[in-house]
Amino acid sequence: MINSYFYSGQIRRFLQQFIRVLSNFQVQIGPDRNGNTSLLQVPVFYGDASRQASQILRNNSESTLLGVPAMAVYITGFQYDRSRTQEPFHVSSTNVRERSYDPVTGELSSSQGDILTVERFMPVPYKLTLKCDIWTSNTEQKLQLLEQIAVLFNPSMEIQSSDNFIDWSSLSYITLTDTSFTSRSVPSGTDDQIDIAGLTFELPIWLNAPAKVKKMGVIQRIISSVWDDNGLLSNEVFDTGNSSPLSRQVITIMDYNIIYIGNTLQLIQSNNQNTFSPSGTAVEPTDKWKIGLARYGYESLRNGTSQIRLEQEGTTVVGTVAYHPTDDSLLLFTPLIDTLPANTLDPVTAIINPLTVSIDSALLNPVAGTRFLILQDIGYPGDEEGPVLWNRPGYPQLVASTNDIIEYDGTHWTVSFISSSVNTVQYVTNLRTMTQYKWKDQQWTKAVEGRYGAGAWTFVP
Repeated sequence: MINSYFYSGQIRRFLQQFIRVLSNFQVQIGPDRNGNTSLLQVPVFYGDASRQASQILRNNSESTLLGVPAMAVYITGFQYDRSRTQEPFHVSSTNVRERSYDPVTGELSSSQGDILTVERFMPVPYKLTLKCDIWTSNTEQKLQLLEQIAVLFNPSMEIQSSDNFIDWSSLSYITLTDTSFTSRSVPSGTDDQIDIAGLTFELPIWLNAPAKVKKMGVIQRIISSVWDDNGLLSNEVFDTGNSSPLSRQVITIMDYNIIYIGNTLQLIQSNNQNTFSPSGTAVEPTDKWKIGLARYGYESLRNGTSQIRLEQEGTTVVGTVAYHPTDDSLLLFTPLIDTLPANTLDPVTAIINPLTVSIDSALLNPVAGTRFLILQDIGYPGDEEGPVLWNRPGYPQLVASTNDIIEYDGTHWTVSFISSSVNTVQYVTNLRTMTQYKWKDQQWTKAVEGRYGAGAWTFVP
C-alpha cells in the first residue's frame, strides 16, 4: 500500500501567527514607593498544555500560585466551511525558476538554477475558532489589556501564515466574534483570586494537499529559432533550400537509438542514424533502460504513465511505457490508439505466399470479405487454367501481382488493391499479427515498428 502520510503544520502556522498578534502587550504596574510606574509584558501561552508540562510549570507542587497577568490561547472549533467551497478538482500550474546555489560558499548566485513546474490542487476551506483567556488579578489590568486588543479588530485583522509566494492560501483574517468580560460571580469569594476575560475569534483558513513539483531535465533536442535579432519572424523560414540555416536540425544529447518490435522497445547505441528506419532488427542491447535513463537525466520512469514518443515523417506515435518484468533491456510499449496512423484500407486476414501457402478450410471455403496480401504473383494473362485454388468455374481468371491484395466477394477472388497503380501512402493492418503496414515507394513496410534514431524519439517522464 502506498504511504499517503503528509504533514506540513498548516494549522499550527495559523495558530502561531495568532499568538504573535497577541504578543507584546503590556500592563502598567506601580507606582512604587518613589512614585515610579513600570510596564510589564504579558506572556502568551498555548492553553492546551499536556498534564506533564503543566505539572512542571507548577514546580511539581499544588501550592504554586499561577503568575498573572497572562494570556492563554486554545482551539475551540474546527468546522468545514461549505460557503467557501470552490471547484474541488481544479489544478493550478505555475513555473518557478530558482537561483543557482553554490555549495562551496553556501550562497545563492545570480545565475539561473533549476526550473520547476508546480501543480497546486484546490485547497479545502475550514473555519478555525480560537479562544483567548486573559488572566488578571484585578480589574485595572484587565481593562488595560482589553483596551489595547479590542481596537485592533475593527472589524478584523489580516494575517499571513507563510512568506512563500506560490502559497495561494497563506492569507487569512481574524475576526472578533464574542467576548466574556469576567469569569467571577458576584459577590466574589476569597478563593476566586484570578479573574478571566474571554475573547472568541474566527479564522477562515485553507488546508492544502501536497503539491506536485516537476523538475525539468537535461536538454534533449535543440531546434533552430525562427526569430531574427529584432524579434520578428525571419524570412529564412520560407527558404526551403538546403543552404537555409533554418533547415530542420535535431540534436540529441545522449546518442541513443531504440528498436520497436512487437510491444517492446530496446535501447542501443547510435550508428549515426537519426531518423526512422523500418528495417530495425533486434540486436544485443548496449544499455539497460534504467542506466540509459539515468544518463539521459532521469532517475526512473513511472510504469503506465511515462511516455515515449516515436516520430517519423508526418506521424508521431505516443505510447505509455513500463519496465519489462524479466528483461531490464526492454520496455513494454503500449501505443495510444488515437496517435497511430489511420488505416486507409480494410484490414487483411493474413500475409501469404500464394505459391507455398498451406491449404486449409479457410482457403477451400473462404467467407465473404476474406482478404490476403500476397508476396508472389498469381497467374498471368493468357494462362488458360491458372491456379486452381484461386479460380472458380464460370468466373474470370484471377491475375494478381506481388504486393497486391486479393479479396473473396462470396463467389470468387478479385484484386481489391492493385499495387502497381497506387502511388499514394496507404495503411493496412494484418489481423493475424495485428501489425500495421505502410505502402510507400512501391513497397510494404511496417508502419511504426523499426529503428528510431537519436533524433526520432523522445522520453516524457
